[in-house]
Amino acid sequence: MSISRHDRAEPAVRGYAVTHPPGVAALPIQAGWDQLLYTASGAMTISTPAGSWFIPPHRALWIPDGAQATVRNRSPAAVRNLYFATPLGVAPPRAQAVAVPERFGRELLLHAVRRCPLDLGDPVHAALLTVLVDQLRGLPEASVWLPWPSDPRASDLATALVADPAAGLTSLAHRVGASRRTLERAFGAETGLSLGAWRRRARILSSLDTLAAGASVTQAAIEAGYATPSAYVAAFKQELGQTPRHFLNG
Repeated sequence: MSISRHDRAEPAVRGYAVTHPPGVAALPIQAGWDQLLYTASGAMTISTPAGSWFIPPHRALWIPDGAQATVRNRSPAAVRNLYFATPLGVAPPRAQAVAVPERFGRELLLHAVRRCPLDLGDPVHAALLTVLVDQLRGLPEASVWLPWPSDPRASDLATALVADPAAGLTSLAHRVGASRRTLERAFGAETGLSLGAWRRRARILSSLDTLAAGASVTQAAIEAGYATPSAYVAAFKQELGQTPRHFLNG
């Protein structure tokens, strides 16, 4: 891809580095800009109206222009943010997590953040942006995504399940005013997952925050609502194809 000065005269890319302390924070929305958030160290869960993603070290999340997002992390997380002018057409049309390859890709991204803002009127900046965009467009999709249902009752159930992973589905269904069968249909239609599969993924997603903060597998299993560590590890491997530690160490 070649990006010329004629595409956009003003700075086309902005960037900054920040370490998020433990807690929850809303990401700033920059109208007219697509955001790429990269975790240099630490890990975080990023939530948008479409769903939630767990972003471990050396993964990144594309957040399209105008999308509201919050980050949650239980230990400090060093992130690097790049904002691309939307007319460049760099970002995918929906939020998407990607894996950043070792060495060249990571160093290129970090170098771009240090050099920001990138002005297409500067030949060096234009060349850097051309290489960067080519690399970013080829990144494989990665990480754990939890799609969120839009049906009000299904959304209420999803919120309750995230808050209390061990809660019984039948009692929660009664609480939100719908039958379990109705909720099963809603989850399948709106998330592509059965209610049971969605709940398992939600449990695993919540446990990743716990593990990333340095907790043991046993503690993560208990907080996620599993009766035993072995049951938790089995569910983890079924969901992600790896053991918890292997996944985090990537």
